[in-house]
Amino acid sequence: MKRREFIGTTLAAAAAAGLSACIPNNATSPQAAGAGYPARSGKIILRFYPYELQLAHNFTVASYSRTTTPGVQVEVEYDGIVGYGEASIPPYLGHTVESVCAFLSKVDLAQFCSPFLLEDIMSYLDTISPGDAPAKAAIDIALHDLTGKLLGAPLYQIFGYNPSKAGSTTFTIGIDTPEVVRQKTLECAGRFRILKIKVGLDSDEQMIRTIRSVTDLPLAVDANQGWKDRSKALDEIYWLKENGVVLVEQPLPKERLDDTAWLTERSPLPIVADEAIQRLKDIPAIKGVYSGINIKLMKCTGLLEARKMIAYARAEGMMVMLGCMTETSCACTAAAQLAPAADFCDIDGNLLISNDLFKGVTVSDGLLQIPSGPGLGLTKI
Repeated sequence: MKRREFIGTTLAAAAAAGLSACIPNNATSPQAAGAGYPARSGKIILRFYPYELQLAHNFTVASYSRTTTPGVQVEVEYDGIVGYGEASIPPYLGHTVESVCAFLSKVDLAQFCSPFLLEDIMSYLDTISPGDAPAKAAIDIALHDLTGKLLGAPLYQIFGYNPSKAGSTTFTIGIDTPEVVRQKTLECAGRFRILKIKVGLDSDEQMIRTIRSVTDLPLAVDANQGWKDRSKALDEIYWLKENGVVLVEQPLPKERLDDTAWLTERSPLPIVADEAIQRLKDIPAIKGVYSGINIKLMKCTGLLEARKMIAYARAEGMMVMLGCMTETSCACTAAAQLAPAADFCDIDGNLLISNDLFKGVTVSDGLLQIPSGPGLGLTKI
C-alpha cells in the first residue's frame, strides 16, 4: 500500500471511530503531541492575503449601501496538501482587513501535530482574542477543506449529510429604486424558487409591489433591525403574508428581546434571529424570543461551531437557517456543506460578486448543487 493511501486509510478509520487523528510534529505538550500516535514530520503552515470582492450591483440594506466587500483569503498547508478558507468583512461586523491580518499574524498552527485537532485548534484561537470571528472562520474553513482532502472525501459525506437534501437557496435583492428592483428581479426570478428581499425602510410596500409586478415566487424578507414599532411590524407582517412572504428575518433591533418575543408570539410567519445571534453561547438568551436562528460562518467562527449550533437549535425545537455574507465560492461552499441539515438556506453571496476566485457550489433550477470533490470540492479559477 502506498504511503498516502495508508495515511488516508488510517485517518478515515480514526474519523469513523470519532477520534481526532494526530501524528505529532515534535510537539512539546501532551495535548499537541497526541500521545499514543506514531511520530511524523508534517507541519501545518498558514498563509493569508487581502482580497476585495467586487459586487455585481450596488448592495443596499436598511442601514448602509456598498459596492465592494473587503476580505482576506487563507491557505493552510499540511503534507503538501492545501486547504482554502476565507474571511469576508462587511463593514457592519466591525472588523477590517488590518484587524483580520493582525489576528492571523498571531496564530501559530505549527504547534499542533495534526490539522484534525479541530477542537483544540479552535479553542486555541479563542485564547488569542474573544472576538475576530471572521479570521477564525477562515482558519476553520481551511482546516475543514484540508482534512477532507486528506481523507479523500467531501465534507458533507464526512458529516453524514445527503447532498440531494441541500434544497433551494434564496437570491437576495437589496433596497433600490423600483426600476432597478424590477430589473434585478427579472434577471434572477427564472433561476430561483424563492427570493430574499431587503426591507426595513419606508419603501417596504413599494419594494414588494414592484417585485410582485414581475414574479409570484415565494419571498423571504430581511429588515436588518430596521423596524422600530412592534405593532406596526406586526401589521406589516400580516400584509407581507398576504403577498406571498414566508419568513421574516431580524425585524426589530437585536436588544429588544421583549418586543421581539411579543411579535413572534403573534406573528403568522416565523421570525428568525440574525444580528441577535452570533455564536453558540448566544442561543440561550433568545430561546422563546425567535422562531429560529440564522447561522453565518463569518459570525460563528466556522463549521465546527455551526454544527454545534444546529444541534442545539434542533434540541430546543428552533428553526435553522443558513446564511452568508458576500463571499467567494470558498466560504459559500463551506456553508453549503451544512445545507442538508437546515430548514432554510440563503447561500447566494458568491452569486453577488463579479471576481470569484473559485468554482464551487452552484444553483441549478433554484437548488443548491454541492461539488463532490474532497473537502470543499473547490476548483481555483
